[in-house]
Amino acid sequence: METNVKTLEGNRVEITVTIEAKEINDRIAKQYRTFARQYNFPGFRKGKAPRPVIDSLLGPEAARAAVTDDLVNDTFPMALDDTGLSTVGQPEFGQIDLVEAGKDYSYTLTIGVVPTYELNSYDNVEIKMPEEGATDAEIDDQLEVTTAFYVTYENARANTKVKKDSYVDLTISAKDMQGEAVEAVAMTEQRYRMGGGQLPEEFDAEVLGMKKGETKEFNLVIPVDKPGSLAADLAGKELTFSVECGAVKKEVKPEVTDEWVKTTFGFDTVEDLRKRLGESIAEQKAQVLPRLREDQCLSALAERLEGEPTDAMVEDTESNLLSEFFTQLQRQGMTFDGYLAQQGIDADKFKEDVKAQAKQMTAENLALDAWARHFEIVATEEEVMDEFRGAGVEDPKAAYEEWRKNGRLYLIREGIVRQKAADAVMENAIVTPLED
Repeated sequence: METNVKTLEGNRVEITVTIEAKEINDRIAKQYRTFARQYNFPGFRKGKAPRPVIDSLLGPEAARAAVTDDLVNDTFPMALDDTGLSTVGQPEFGQIDLVEAGKDYSYTLTIGVVPTYELNSYDNVEIKMPEEGATDAEIDDQLEVTTAFYVTYENARANTKVKKDSYVDLTISAKDMQGEAVEAVAMTEQRYRMGGGQLPEEFDAEVLGMKKGETKEFNLVIPVDKPGSLAADLAGKELTFSVECGAVKKEVKPEVTDEWVKTTFGFDTVEDLRKRLGESIAEQKAQVLPRLREDQCLSALAERLEGEPTDAMVEDTESNLLSEFFTQLQRQGMTFDGYLAQQGIDADKFKEDVKAQAKQMTAENLALDAWARHFEIVATEEEVMDEFRGAGVEDPKAAYEEWRKNGRLYLIREGIVRQKAADAVMENAIVTPLED
């Protein structure tokens, strides 16, 4: 099979596909054998009817028509794949003539192709990255987080007023406008963190300045944008709150000494604990930094893209992302509503996030394609075959041929080329340490 490509206007191409006469002859012969086995021809055993008899009963063009239909359907996906082009949409075929024995056969089709984009610079990208290992500042922060679990709270003096960052024992009851109790926000002498987001800022403003033993009643419309974790289902409703202020608490942090560290964690010294925290931070960074480096490099490269991805391209990426997402969700046995609740978002926010991700991913892929063209990065057939070998399929060669038959090998090549381009961009990136 031979393919010739002619570039048309509007990001379209015309592809002419030519199949040699030998294959045409072989297909015609095979089709006659199929007809001979498929139908009963008077006077002939099944499978033994000669061509003239078959032509007289089924029509002189029946075999040629069947061969033409099968030939075009079988070959056009491979022809598209052989061009190496990234096509979009469905092909439109020109006039389809019937095959003739002993002659080469050609047909044409037109199809859209992904527009070619360029970058405004092919210099090495510059990114900022956290340093490998653990800095003293990171260890200090982790030590702060670790010791926070051992903070205790003592009662402040009775006349201490509630401040913006106070912890205070509160007794809260609330009623709606019909006088029904609202249990979701009720608590009895429970420690409440001001500014902690349990209830809206407007509630905290009412409690601000109260002292132990004081009570207060007030009406409050729960805001829609930031209702607080306890009042998430009460947004927009007006409630009457009754609040009794208990003891205002003061936070007592443990003194981090060798003795405390040994008693609490089993390390001999504070320095031993810091060393272990540093090792833990370094291990976490070793897992995270490669992905972060890739994200930073691809984002920087995408910013150089000249032009915007088309809506159709972004929609195609979005469709693939959604397909992968729901497949993964099904494997995990989780519902979509359950996922939204876990993430703390609604369906509209989810759609918005997916669209943004699809647009960014499309831009990054186009930028990688441009980089690969500029530096002549290609995928060899051996590399393509290696993908099938590495996939663990029983017969890699058969899988390869199946993908080629369906015109899908370009997806493998595209993935290989983009990964090689990404590796080159990351390897040569100019990295500046990120300041704390």
